[in-house]
Amino acid sequence: MNIHALLINRFSEALETMGVENAPIPVSRSARPEFGEYQFNGAMALAKQLRQKPRDIAEKIVEIVKLDDVASKLEVAGPGFINVHLNNEWLANQCELALNDPRIGVAKSPAQTVVVDYSSPNLAKEMHVGHLRTTIIGDAVVKVLEFLGHKVIRQNHMGDWGTQFGMLLAHLSDKLEQEVAETALSDLEDFYREAKVRFDDEEGFADRAREYVVKLQGGDEKCLGLWEKFIDVSIAHSEDVYKKLNVSLTRADIMGESAYNHDLANVISELKAKEIAVEDQGAQVVFIPELADKEGNPAVYIVQKSGGGYLYATTDLAAMRYRSGTLNADRTLILTDARQALHFKQTEIVGRKAGFMETTQTYEHCPFGMMLGSDGKPFKTRTGGTVKLVELLDEAVERAGKLIAERDNDLSEEELAEVARKVGIGAVKYADLSKNRTTDYMFNWDTMLSFEGNTAPYLQYAYTRVKSLFRKAGVAIETMPVDINIVEKQEHALAVLLLQFEEVVGLVSRDATPHVLCTYLYELASAFMSFYEACPMLKDGIELKVRDSRLALSALVASTLSQGLNLLGIETLEKM
Repeated sequence: MNIHALLINRFSEALETMGVENAPIPVSRSARPEFGEYQFNGAMALAKQLRQKPRDIAEKIVEIVKLDDVASKLEVAGPGFINVHLNNEWLANQCELALNDPRIGVAKSPAQTVVVDYSSPNLAKEMHVGHLRTTIIGDAVVKVLEFLGHKVIRQNHMGDWGTQFGMLLAHLSDKLEQEVAETALSDLEDFYREAKVRFDDEEGFADRAREYVVKLQGGDEKCLGLWEKFIDVSIAHSEDVYKKLNVSLTRADIMGESAYNHDLANVISELKAKEIAVEDQGAQVVFIPELADKEGNPAVYIVQKSGGGYLYATTDLAAMRYRSGTLNADRTLILTDARQALHFKQTEIVGRKAGFMETTQTYEHCPFGMMLGSDGKPFKTRTGGTVKLVELLDEAVERAGKLIAERDNDLSEEELAEVARKVGIGAVKYADLSKNRTTDYMFNWDTMLSFEGNTAPYLQYAYTRVKSLFRKAGVAIETMPVDINIVEKQEHALAVLLLQFEEVVGLVSRDATPHVLCTYLYELASAFMSFYEACPMLKDGIELKVRDSRLALSALVASTLSQGLNLLGIETLEKM
């Protein structure tokens, strides 16, 4: 049930009855409960058109709008706001329908094909904390889009090409004389450092590395064989991290930079043929007047170096053309840090001029801020190095295990390990996902692992609390009778929130903002705690009908929390 969409529809019909066409229908949630749950703010905008006072227009709309089945009261406030107070009986009925629906009342959207480009580690190195945000934000967005019925194509645009691979392959070639690839590449960071030292210091090695680049780009069989070994072991490292993170990316989703290598010359040819790219100092350049500086100088976007080499720009244009033309993507979402915003703006302008996308297809760069340490600087190890992502996740599980072991619990050793894994990984992911992706955030172990406040452990605990209610009541959550009766204000507030789930999921889908879902789940868990305190279920003397109604609302809370956390890639627990 999408209450917001329903109200927009009813107010639209009312305005049409009044002879008003194509007017905006500004419906928003009310800021305070005494003003009802929703507010229509369109009367002021109509005053000039209808030549009437906004309040008179609002009163006329209240007379005409058909909301008797939905609202217990409509009231005109201030200069012409219409406050909508939702009806308890209608709320109860909608909650019953949601509880009997495996999709908990969320309708599927008209299906689109959506390409989501995320994670994209460089296969020359192990994944580090800098890859965390793109990976988990991207995966949450993917899961939401799929839940809403879209065809989602994951694209892991891995860095698996370029000049650095000459250095790495030359080093690997020497190492394979003594050991197998898996052993040589067991620590990618060490391997990279060794190769770099040789490149900088060892006589003749840099020349060999450059020869390998030429061989690799020319399709030399031996060189490609070495490259494939390197890629294979590197991908296995990434797969381990994805598994730990409970992320849905697989090997089949990899579309590395190398996948576009065959098309780069074609991209340049087309840009030149359409006179979009011109030669400048030997390089192929696109001048972009739309992004000119204060002096009027157009932005410079280089698509081919003077020596004939290609750049990220060339690869991204080829990727755009493939996704729009071959995959027929209605939307392309690209998740990278905010520092690349200008690059993707330039890429979109150039790609659209070249006709690499249809005007109906969207190209959406979804930037995010950085993860900062307690000193407010980019998150590093104590020695100033990059933090390996796998080590961060292992530490999270270890810390969660210690915290849970200190609490009263009757968990076996095996259960404790499972709870620690779900809580630790969930805490790291939620701490990131709950922040607006466009802002930087400060990494803090104590905050993220807290069982109080807007954290994963708090939400996981709220879910287990509902489940324990049913165990204590001796009622099976799946087979209990569904007959909801809303009387108390806490029941009303909880029901309203439960029915807003579809609105929230729609916003995440539209804007690629998982923090909106996190905020909603925290508000839902908090509303459940208030309801739990004010509306007893298992006390002596509670009527069976009242108990079952409240248990039914609780069951819908559990389903909604579970579905919401699942969309975020966070696992729930039956007990903790």
